[in-house]
Amino acid sequence: MKRAIKALAFDAYGTLFDVHSVISICDQLFPGQGAVLSQAWRGKQLEYTWLRSLMGRYKDFWQVTETALVFACKSLNLPCPPETRARLMEAYLHLDPFPEVRQALESLSAYPLAILSNGSPRMLRAAVESSGLKGMFSQVISVDAAKIYKPSARVYQLACKKLHVSKGAIGFVSSNCWDILGAKNFGFWACWVNRSKAPQDELGFAPDSVVDTLTDLVEIMKP
Repeated sequence: MKRAIKALAFDAYGTLFDVHSVISICDQLFPGQGAVLSQAWRGKQLEYTWLRSLMGRYKDFWQVTETALVFACKSLNLPCPPETRARLMEAYLHLDPFPEVRQALESLSAYPLAILSNGSPRMLRAAVESSGLKGMFSQVISVDAAKIYKPSARVYQLACKKLHVSKGAIGFVSSNCWDILGAKNFGFWACWVNRSKAPQDELGFAPDSVVDTLTDLVEIMKP
């Protein structure tokens, strides 16, 4: 199936951009609490996307991220007045890319490259620009066009529509196993970037490939 791939689509958060690069600003505001706050924030952010999708009550990823932050602070008994919230939310617009991202994308540039993300259009534009990756993608696709979150098939279908290729011709890359299995279920060739050596989710099927970093993906995609 890999030989049939005509385009590559990448998840953004956790795959290209390190969501935990907010730990430094979290630690500035709440000394010693940065890592635990970042973990709680990210966990609730994902949970809210799934819950809102199931309930049919879509709000864009910026609003989901902000409400997840408010909950995470409450759960840790940390104050979150408007000025603190604004500083932390601003950090989400300037996440650090993982070290190998630029070189890997350059090495894969023979393929049309896209982002397919839960992020809102504004968030994705900011992340791509601040990380110096502007111009590397033929499409930056937000779930906002479908008004539902991954792993809904409606989201993966957006990549087919925007890239003008069939689902069997798209390779999808994510660091989130649930996202990879959603893409695999839809019909993409799916590569899991398992940086944390996490166990695979038990959903009855598996990724097509598992790599440690995007550098390993480059090797896989060589003819």
